[in-house]
Amino acid sequence: MTFGLLLSAVSCEQYLDINDNPNQPAIELVTPNELLPVGFTRSYTTQGRSLMQFSSVVMNSLAGNSLTFGAPYIDDYKPNVSNTFYGDIWDGLFVGTANFDQVIKYNDPQGKYAKYKAIAKIMKANYVQILTDLYGDMPYTEAFQQQNNLNPKYDKSEDIYRASILDLENAIAIIDAGTGDDPVSDIVFKGVMTKWKAFANTLKLRYLLRMSNIPSGDLATFRDQKLASLSGATFIDENVLENPGYNSSTDSQQNPFTNFFVVTSGGSRPTNYSYNVASENMQIILNGNSEGDTRSVYQKYTGIVDGRRARMFNLVGGKVVGIRQGNLPGQPGVPTSGALSRFNYGITIGNGSTATPATGADIISMTSSKPGPIMSRAESKFLQAEAALRYPSLFTNAQANFTAGITASYNYLGSSSALLTAYTTAIATRPGLGWIGSDANKLEAIMTQKWIALTGVNPEQSYFDYTRTGFPVTLSATTATNPKPNRLIYPLSEYVANANNVPAISNADVFTKNQFTPFWARY
Repeated sequence: MTFGLLLSAVSCEQYLDINDNPNQPAIELVTPNELLPVGFTRSYTTQGRSLMQFSSVVMNSLAGNSLTFGAPYIDDYKPNVSNTFYGDIWDGLFVGTANFDQVIKYNDPQGKYAKYKAIAKIMKANYVQILTDLYGDMPYTEAFQQQNNLNPKYDKSEDIYRASILDLENAIAIIDAGTGDDPVSDIVFKGVMTKWKAFANTLKLRYLLRMSNIPSGDLATFRDQKLASLSGATFIDENVLENPGYNSSTDSQQNPFTNFFVVTSGGSRPTNYSYNVASENMQIILNGNSEGDTRSVYQKYTGIVDGRRARMFNLVGGKVVGIRQGNLPGQPGVPTSGALSRFNYGITIGNGSTATPATGADIISMTSSKPGPIMSRAESKFLQAEAALRYPSLFTNAQANFTAGITASYNYLGSSSALLTAYTTAIATRPGLGWIGSDANKLEAIMTQKWIALTGVNPEQSYFDYTRTGFPVTLSATTATNPKPNRLIYPLSEYVANANNVPAISNADVFTKNQFTPFWARY
C-alpha cells in the first residue's frame, strides 16, 4: 500500500485516528493539534503489537505455546519471509507517519504551529528509521502526497538516513527559536520542548551509531561530522512515553499492547495471551542457567539470577518457565505440563504496580492505562555507553552510562534496589555481561543488557543491534533452516499498489548481504 492510500485508510477512534468520514473535514483541513496525537497513537499501535511480536520472536524472547497450539510460529521460526509476512508493520507505520508528515506540511504562514512541526519532524524521523531499518529502500521524497502521487519512487536507505538526520537538526533549530504556540496536544512531554530537543539528540545518536560499521567514504565522513556535533549534547534522561488517556472503558480506549497481549477491557484473554509465552532462551538467562545447560551461549549467565525476572515474566515454582522455540511436547525444552510464564506486571503495567495487584478489575485498569514506550531511558543510556566506547574522543562515561542503563531497566520494571545491587555486583566479573574485558566484550555486554532491558518494551531495537553487531548472541529455533533475516520483504499491498517502483525481493535476498540489505548492515 502506498503512502497516499494509507492515509485515507485510517479508521475512526477517539484520539487514535483521523478518518475519511464524509461528516468530518478533509485531512488537509485538520490542524496539527488534532493530527499530532493521532500520529503517536497510530504508530504505537503497530509498534506495540505486530512489531513487538515479530521482534520478540526473532530475538528469542517469546515462544509459541506448543502445548496448546500444536506447531506455532512456523514461518517465524524457519524463518520464511514473504510479502505476507508481517505486512501490517509496513502498512501501520506508514499510516502513523503520514499524520506526522501532514503536520509538517500544514500551511502555517504565521508560524503558529512551529513547535508542532518540530515534534512531528522528530517523530517522523523515529518511525522512518524503523521502516528503513526493516525494509531498506522505500518511498520518501515522493511519499505522503496522497492523490497527487499514488506511485511514489523508492529512495535509497542511505539518502533517507541523511535526510532524517537533517530533519532532526532542523527540528532542534525550530525548538531553539522558541516561536509558535505551545503544543497542547503533545501526549508525550506535555509541551516541554527541552525534552523534545534531548530526544531529538538521542534519535540522532541512534541513527549515527547504526552507521558505525561503515569503514570509509562519504557516508563515514558524514557520520563522523554529525557525531562530532553531538559531543557535549544533552540526551533524553527519562522514558519517552505516549498516552492519550488510555483506559479500560472499551477495547479501543485501551493501550493497544494490552488488548493484543494481555487482557481486553471486558476481562477476557486475547488469543495472543495464550499463544505467547517466555522462550526457553529467556528462561535460562533470567534464571541464571539453573538448569545447568551446557550450550556455550549460556555459560556467562550461570549462577547469576536476574532480579528483573519476576517483573518481566510471572514465575512458576519460583522460576521463569518457557518453551524452546521450534520444539513440541515430548521434545527437549518443552515442559510436560503445567503453567508457563508470560509477560508480567513490570512489562504490562510498569513500576507503578505491586507484585500482585489487588483485584482483577485493578489489573484491567492498570494494564489498560499503561503508557506506550517510544524509547526507554535504558535505551538512551546504552546508546550513550556505546558512543563512549566507540568514540572516546567525543563521548565519555561509558561504564557509568552502561550501569545507568541497567538501573533504568530495573526502575522501569519496578524491581528493587537490593536486587539491582546484587545483580550489578554479580555481573561485574562476567565478560560479555558486565563491564569487564576487552572492548569487544564490553560491546557484547551493552548489546546483551540492552536486549534484556528492551524485552517487552522496544525489542525491535535489539533486532537491529543484532543485525549490525551480531550481539546479543541468541539461538534460533530448532526448526530454523535460515539464519535471522537481515530485513523484511515489502508487503503484498505495496506490490499491488506501487508495482512499477517496488523492488522485487526474494526470500533468499533476505538472508544474504546484497544491494537490498539496509545500507548500514552490508558491512
